[in-house]
Amino acid sequence: MQPTKISPATLSKLAKLGIHHRSELLLHLPLRYEDETHLAPISTVQPGQTVQVQGTVTHNEIAFRPRRTLVCRMQDSGGELYLRFLNFYPSQQKQLAEGKQIRAIGEVRMGYYGLEMVHPKCRAVDDNTPLQQSLTPVYPTTAGLSQTVLRKLIANALETLPVTDTLPESLLRRLKLADFADSLRLLHNPTPDIAAFSLENRSHTAWRRIKFDELLAQQLSMRAHHRERGKRIAAALAPHRQLTSRLIKALPFALTQAQQRSFAEISSDLAQPHPMQRLLLGDVGSGKTIVAALAALQAIENGYQVALLSPTEILAEQHYLKLRDWLEPLGITPVWLSGSLKKKDKQLAAERIASGETLLAIGTHALFQEKISFHKLGLAIVDEQHKFGVQQRLALRNKGKLDVGRASARHASLETVEAVGLKPDLQTTEPHQLMMSATPIPRTLAMSYYADLDVSVIDELPPGRTPVVTKLVSDERRDEVIDRVRAACLEGQQAYWVCPLIDESETLQLQTALETYQLLMQTFPELRVGLVHGKLDNAEKVRVMAAFKANELQLLVATTVIEVGVDVPNASLMVIDHAERMGLAQLHQLRGRVGRGAAHSLCILLYQQPLSELARARLKIIFESTDGFAIAQQDLHLRGPGELLGARQSGVAMLRFADINADEDLLDQARQAADELLRDSPAAAQAHLQRWMANKHDYMHV
Repeated sequence: MQPTKISPATLSKLAKLGIHHRSELLLHLPLRYEDETHLAPISTVQPGQTVQVQGTVTHNEIAFRPRRTLVCRMQDSGGELYLRFLNFYPSQQKQLAEGKQIRAIGEVRMGYYGLEMVHPKCRAVDDNTPLQQSLTPVYPTTAGLSQTVLRKLIANALETLPVTDTLPESLLRRLKLADFADSLRLLHNPTPDIAAFSLENRSHTAWRRIKFDELLAQQLSMRAHHRERGKRIAAALAPHRQLTSRLIKALPFALTQAQQRSFAEISSDLAQPHPMQRLLLGDVGSGKTIVAALAALQAIENGYQVALLSPTEILAEQHYLKLRDWLEPLGITPVWLSGSLKKKDKQLAAERIASGETLLAIGTHALFQEKISFHKLGLAIVDEQHKFGVQQRLALRNKGKLDVGRASARHASLETVEAVGLKPDLQTTEPHQLMMSATPIPRTLAMSYYADLDVSVIDELPPGRTPVVTKLVSDERRDEVIDRVRAACLEGQQAYWVCPLIDESETLQLQTALETYQLLMQTFPELRVGLVHGKLDNAEKVRVMAAFKANELQLLVATTVIEVGVDVPNASLMVIDHAERMGLAQLHQLRGRVGRGAAHSLCILLYQQPLSELARARLKIIFESTDGFAIAQQDLHLRGPGELLGARQSGVAMLRFADINADEDLLDQARQAADELLRDSPAAAQAHLQRWMANKHDYMHV
């Protein structure tokens, strides 16, 4: 058989499905299957079944109520069934003329006339028309690309392309994995004797082989990147323990065991002559900032600069103020750089950074997007790293990748070096990277999508943190909530009132921050009420937050701009309006804004009926648990990794076939096999990556 020639128009449609080479057709696997291998007598079919029936058309008409519809009645020897088509062509009407013998496959349901199929797949047959010998695959497709064309292209690829196994025979035997070529052929053309449920729930041995191979490719990509990092050059920042010890002694609190353990892991990485790339995970309020401060001091003790990057100006300012208080007594004055600074202040900050006068620069993406040149950058700290867009994170990662020292100066152009803010100095080496996240990540997610990173987890809260009581309150009791807020503020406490939208939306009918602010100003004439939202200019945001932190405002109306980084110990009451509209991670982050002082804290989740099943599930989870890691695990089950990681925005290459919840055993095996292949069979590892990753390889490390 010769390879099918594919037209340019079809190629462009295939590209929309991520298929750029004929070999990628092999891994374009079915979403589901239709059983055209046998016929069901019409008298036996039940509503909800998807079946194939054969009979003679006994009636054909076009009905005009409630809309133009083609209605046909077909009969076999034992029963009758109606076919309805809401959109149809004259040729279809002709095909289904009275007296024609047809086969129809579709879902049966109870309709106005009795049992019916709506828009079934039909074809004319006679008594000698054979049945299909295998289940009919239904593939993911795009507009203008029919199932028939896809099936022909995939069948041709299976016949004409060599399908060799990339994995060593010893590994296949040990893990009891099916042959790759056999698995592909079975999934594209399963025989009718195969249990349908094993194909539908992807538990068949053929599906397990495909899922293992996909997970293995992901792990190989990640682990290869992890190993490659060990060959690159970074400054070895030895732990001198001078500034770090002084800071620890000056703190008004003792570090938790988890904080000490995490800093020890980071400290050990910094002392290595290759770049650290570590993710510091910790629940809301677990104390990640002090660990980051200690890491910064270790770099500073070695004469290197540190950059701390935050996604918002509010969070950047919080870090700046906190680190300034901690570090100025040690003789270190941080510089704050953000897009809202005046041009003169930006220029002054840039000069201090370029000259090496400042050893710690804190700011938003302005630190990396603008022409900021570091004199001697040793450590880059990225807070809430998942909140950065793909271009920002790629730029930062490329900055981390770029080794301008002797090992790779010959590969880097002067323009490239200057574009990322490093001086083209042969003594300059790649900075270490510490990424932080207050969004706990489930174990399986970290194993799968952060396998190129080393991970430290702060899994305990500092002593003295008061547990936050969570209450679910219907919107019908809004007046009671308002009375509770008034009482708390008059007793000297402070409160947040969080709204999900800024502007009027008739569709969603939500209380907006502006409306709520006006209402609460009128309701609480005796209180000082502030407003902060994303459309305020940054200087005004900073002013309002400073006033709230200084207790000059008793009630702060806000959008989710306060989700992270806001630390006001006197704030002990949080009201989240229309909580049913928010995700679990967001609700947990917002709740973490209270409970930071000695007073008993309360989070009220105001919800509006009716609740969807998903909203009901989210509110139940957040009500029953305060453990961020447990909440994140349940969030993974509800939303899947794509939404949890922000994959659409971040550029992360998601898994197509494997499910990291259901296939954790395969993920464990793939992790071990990846290290084994990289060590013992690098050629096999490369061939496997080529088959599965192709042009996706770079995106696995964003």
